[in-house]
Amino acid sequence: MTSQGTFSDEPLSPAGRLFIDPKTDVVIHCIAISKNPIDLDVAKTALKSSVLVQHPRFCSLLVRDENGFEHWRRTELDIDRHFIAINNRLNKPGKFVGEHETQGFDDDEGDGDGDGDGDGEAAVNQYVADLSVSSPLSMDKPLWELHLLKAHKCLVFRIHHALGDGFSLMSMLMAGSGKLDVPTVVPTAVPPIKTEGIKSGKRRDWFWLLSLLWGVFKMVRYTLVFVLEFVVRSLFVCDPKTVISGGNGVELWPRKLATAKFLFEDMKEVKRAIPNTTINDVLLAMVSSGLSRYLEHRTPNALHEDLRLTGVAMVNVRANPRLQELSEVMEKNSKARWGNKFGATLIPVFHHRGGNNPLQYLKRAKVMNDKKKYSMEAYFTYKIRDLVMTLLGPKYVCLLYYKLLCNTTFTISNFVGPLEHITLAGQPISNIKFNTSSLPQAISMHMLSYAGRVEMQLLVAKDIIPDPEFLAKCFQDALLEMKTAAIATNKA
Repeated sequence: MTSQGTFSDEPLSPAGRLFIDPKTDVVIHCIAISKNPIDLDVAKTALKSSVLVQHPRFCSLLVRDENGFEHWRRTELDIDRHFIAINNRLNKPGKFVGEHETQGFDDDEGDGDGDGDGDGEAAVNQYVADLSVSSPLSMDKPLWELHLLKAHKCLVFRIHHALGDGFSLMSMLMAGSGKLDVPTVVPTAVPPIKTEGIKSGKRRDWFWLLSLLWGVFKMVRYTLVFVLEFVVRSLFVCDPKTVISGGNGVELWPRKLATAKFLFEDMKEVKRAIPNTTINDVLLAMVSSGLSRYLEHRTPNALHEDLRLTGVAMVNVRANPRLQELSEVMEKNSKARWGNKFGATLIPVFHHRGGNNPLQYLKRAKVMNDKKKYSMEAYFTYKIRDLVMTLLGPKYVCLLYYKLLCNTTFTISNFVGPLEHITLAGQPISNIKFNTSSLPQAISMHMLSYAGRVEMQLLVAKDIIPDPEFLAKCFQDALLEMKTAAIATNKA
């Protein structure tokens, strides 16, 4: 929408300008499954009084001034334009069916206790997969909408990425929800990590000083290496072509969506097998093993050992990266301020044929992640994006990121969700998961934990990856195999 900016308008952030370009336009989809049927009028009333509609970003139009700069402009919100209610049931291909056609559906997506492989979940997944390609958000209203799939007890929130990143939106989700046993009480955020301070005596220890200098050396070294790799990967270095490779224009191809399900306790069991291992190490090992399994299935004996595939992950670069109360996020000088505060980092995984020790994937993942922890790759890529935006404009930033996505194989994200079951608008929520609209890569993976369960949404280009359900099973089997090996190791 073109309009003259006013003094009260708030300029769009550099990351926001990136996300409104047609080639890198991204919409976040959050799927919330209720245990009970959802009443339309009750849902609308709850939405009108929610923190979402009180937030300035969700009550603002995106306008462009005479100089071509985008701004947020406050407007009067019409809830009815953002609320889309669908009464009919969907079938597995994501199409509407009549009431006489609903018999025989396995609708287990609402209880959160089953295996989640029913027709109901598959139907909702395909509905969201179709939205990810064919339904951009209208620019003549604030950039969000809510779809109510009444027959599936499901809410689908569609929020443009220009409004905020996952950190911001998760803070809003927590502020707008309640505890299951006391719906009027806001759930507590994830507790901060406890770290032990350095004793004053050690500050005068030469060994401590040498360790500090060695740490600084590794930080500079790994930062230089990874930032240089990011630049050359963005410009001309491309992953080798495989059966899961995407490329220019693939963001327009039809999509399928599948869900891989895990138990957080299984991940912690694997983590305990190797000292100082993190959940992110387990995730990377699981992805590496799962992709290797899938590639061997699709092209047996056609890929050489140690073939590298590269993923792109968006990393929060706020000074305070832990989930905060929404009031803290909205403060202007907050270290965890609302917006899109992230940099990109490259995640390499390597193809390995199955061996006798599945924990080898975890050991390799830990080595790589330990190097990434020492680097400031995400921070520097965040600054590089802003610098290019300032000097050359959004067109070149979008080309840079689009080329990066074309030259890599997948996108991955991982968020810690509520630790306990929550309610939204008084409705008990059995399941929460999220994904984004399509990218030029053929596969994107978005993982969210909720009340002890972890679900990974796999959005794929169906002409390249026709069987995402099998790919999901590869990831699930990879974790279970590592768990078995970890149990044996932990008992030894």
